[in-house]
Amino acid sequence: MIIVVGSQKGGPGKTTIVTNLAVALAAQGKDVVAVDGDPQRSLSRWHADRIEAGHSPAVAAVEKLGNLYSTLTDLDGRYDVVLVDVAGNDSKEMRTAMTAAHQMIVTVRPSQLDLDTLPHMSELIEQAQDLNPELVVRGLITQAPTNPNGSEKTDAGEYLADYPLIVPMETVVYERKAYRDVIGEGRGVVEWTNPKARAEIQELAGEVTAS
Repeated sequence: MIIVVGSQKGGPGKTTIVTNLAVALAAQGKDVVAVDGDPQRSLSRWHADRIEAGHSPAVAAVEKLGNLYSTLTDLDGRYDVVLVDVAGNDSKEMRTAMTAAHQMIVTVRPSQLDLDTLPHMSELIEQAQDLNPELVVRGLITQAPTNPNGSEKTDAGEYLADYPLIVPMETVVYERKAYRDVIGEGRGVVEWTNPKARAEIQELAGEVTAS
């Protein structure tokens, strides 16, 4: 299964989602490879830290820029799950990954600037589904405020529902220090001490593998 995590804007936590999903799924016994298709190489640095620290379970990683289609289809034949991290813009990496993927997770923060990227994202999805009709696209709200009185999460969910090609996910990932803490340790939050963050990623892992 190939899952690409992308968006039209930097900062909504794509690498955070990929690294944490990779660890959570590997902990379930799945053979996981993470593909770094972002020139910033954040995923690759996280993986190097994980290897150096000797954390288990093991997660494989590959760096690849440009056309990702052949790389992803090859890896799909060798791993249970292929997770793809691409830059936060309309890139060749994201477009070609979408033509190979079974699922795409569009990460969106509950801010108007992020939500304003969805019309163009919907156009890209429509073009990709012309070439890859099996592509399922889901919208994941990330970095939601933990303030119970805030309406941003609800407002973002309602806005996301206006785009029929992007199916809103049940899981919501909140703004938590744990996600920042683990990235420099080469870990995922399922290996950390924050039970709320752990539960979010376990729920997300269950949601992406249920389809």
